[in-house]
Amino acid sequence: MRFLTKTLIAILVFTFSLPIIGHAEPGVSASNAVLIEQSTGRILFEKNAHEKSNIASITKIMTAIIAIESGKMEEMATASEKAVYTEGSSIYLKQGEKMKLEDLVYGLMLRSGNDSAVTIAEHVGGSEEGFVYLMNEKAKWLSMSNTHFDNPHGLDSDTHYSSAYDMALLMRYAMQNEKFQQITGAKSFKSESREYSWKNKNKLLTVYYQYCTGGKTGFTKQTGRTLVSTATKDEMDLIAVTLNAADDWRDHMEMFEWGFEQYDMERIGGQGFIDIELGTKENIHGFIHEDTMYPLKDGEEGALRSEISTFEQANPWGNEKIVGKQIYYLNNEPIKEIAIYDDDKPEEASFLDDFISVFKQIFRMG
Repeated sequence: MRFLTKTLIAILVFTFSLPIIGHAEPGVSASNAVLIEQSTGRILFEKNAHEKSNIASITKIMTAIIAIESGKMEEMATASEKAVYTEGSSIYLKQGEKMKLEDLVYGLMLRSGNDSAVTIAEHVGGSEEGFVYLMNEKAKWLSMSNTHFDNPHGLDSDTHYSSAYDMALLMRYAMQNEKFQQITGAKSFKSESREYSWKNKNKLLTVYYQYCTGGKTGFTKQTGRTLVSTATKDEMDLIAVTLNAADDWRDHMEMFEWGFEQYDMERIGGQGFIDIELGTKENIHGFIHEDTMYPLKDGEEGALRSEISTFEQANPWGNEKIVGKQIYYLNNEPIKEIAIYDDDKPEEASFLDDFISVFKQIFRMG
């Protein structure tokens, strides 16, 4: 009997000592971390996410997206003396060697080549300094308010820094580009200039986490380990960032699993016709062109509401076919705006729909 009593007590103690799965936020080793949902930018988890910090080679996400958007991916770039003697990780370019810019971007993202970063910068920006100017202008455009770049590779500098949140904004933007998705999601790549393949250093993608779709690693002795990664599961896309993390692989997997468990992409509004009441004026029969999806926890549906706003004067989106907008609120905070079109002209709205969607993704990240 005494043995049975002790056994039952031990079971109860063990049971109540376990973490409450699905409720407690993930514990991370990183000094700074953030987890966001990609399509809306909603922050699901954060730890010192807006603090300025060294970022090491996750800098190369910005280098890659600028190179991809330059329109020069098929051009041949020449490695300079400065490029080949850049310290740190390398794809072992030789001075005067020519390599296609697309291959250099693969070398940049998969092998974190600093020589590749400088070669890209000199070819696309005319000089490393010119390219860094483009990086900082892009950061301003993306509202990366706690970011400043000094170089295209991420080697430590007193004025080269970003935040976990800013890097999530950058990755969110970059993942809209199909070529970037292809490169960051490649487990290996063989350049025409090499006899061997480059294997991706991102072990979340290649070994540890089946839902990982891409990312970028970083490390210097001063900065520690940095990591940006993406994952997709159950029709939800997440972005995780950690800075100065002793156990970043585990940090990211735990954040992803927590996010996928806690949140679901829910349809909070639908495509279709909508009547807008204008009081004494004639009502407007409008049309919404898209379903509205948003990541929600259990129980948050009751904190949702929406309201309709009309444009009695010129509307802020500058299109006469838009007659109003539907604004969604969660806990009285605005989370999403959807354009309402004149239902007589729905077929002409698709381009502006796309533009507005991209605009919001860049400038309305919260």
